[in-house]
Amino acid sequence: MQSVRLNKTKYWGRLPALMLCAAAMLATAHAAFAQGDDPAAQRKSAAALLNRIHDAAQQQNYEGTFVYQRGATVQSSRITHVATRGDGEYESLESLDGAPRRMLRHDDDMYTFVPERHLLVVEHRQSKDSFPALLSTSGDQVLSNYEPKMLGTDRVAGLESQVLELDPKDAYRFAYKLWADAKTGLLLRAQTLDTDGQVLEQLSFSQVRIGGAIDKAAIANGMRSTTGWTVVKPPVQPVDMQAQGWKIAPTIPGFRLIRELRRPMASSQQGQPPIPVDQAVYSDGLAAISIFVEPVEKSTRKEGAGNSGATHVLVKRRGDFWITLLGEVPQATLQQFASTIEYKPSK
Repeated sequence: MQSVRLNKTKYWGRLPALMLCAAAMLATAHAAFAQGDDPAAQRKSAAALLNRIHDAAQQQNYEGTFVYQRGATVQSSRITHVATRGDGEYESLESLDGAPRRMLRHDDDMYTFVPERHLLVVEHRQSKDSFPALLSTSGDQVLSNYEPKMLGTDRVAGLESQVLELDPKDAYRFAYKLWADAKTGLLLRAQTLDTDGQVLEQLSFSQVRIGGAIDKAAIANGMRSTTGWTVVKPPVQPVDMQAQGWKIAPTIPGFRLIRELRRPMASSQQGQPPIPVDQAVYSDGLAAISIFVEPVEKSTRKEGAGNSGATHVLVKRRGDFWITLLGEVPQATLQQFASTIEYKPSK
């Protein structure tokens, strides 16, 4: 009898470990089953989840802290987002590491406060794909360039999430792994992966509350409290780069032109006026590539290439201009883009 009691004690002592093991096996089986689904069903589920991610970032109330990791760089930020029924979106984004920064937004009107310079930059938002937003197009369009894998469920910041992996159909883009809140679709974590599956970059909520009432008053009042700040409104304007003599005809499928802008950049020489820089932005719905064009005589750039995490940069000279390509894509993608750029002075 004593032996039986001892065996029971050992069994019950091992029970938590056995339960964890069983849970892990069940999760693995679930993921394997999900990956074995019919491809059409996988695509339909993935497209629906991508659209939920896109909608949730704009339509949900949420507040929390997220962490950005790239190599040795770790930065945390606090975000508050309010979606009103009749007065659009309000958002507050505050850096928690390094130099203090605070961005307040009402729809596309952005106010960025730089305390150490008592500077307030007022501008119009150009892109709508900052975390936890993700897409610049529909889920179906994204999946024309990526193969989806539904990987079951996981937990992020205490919330159950659906996990989706997006593998590129060619070598010109990276893979992505996404965790979306199972209830609302809000993106909780996003990873950019290299060809070996190693994480190049990650954005992830460490704490988040979704839903419930959030008062927009603090954001709205903050945007009106500009006394004592030096207000700067950068003169960003649309530009037709083709009319300027530039021909950019990328041969990589999926990347579409989404905007062209002219913006002033500070000169490296003190006392000199700002440098006019033209920017064209291409996107496949997830990855984005910016092409900057600026005069050679007003810049001290040098030709070269480099990268930090998933972001690569390539600098080329074309006659009297520097061309800088920047994007979350492999270096070969930038090289391919650069090879298609031609310039013929407009008459």
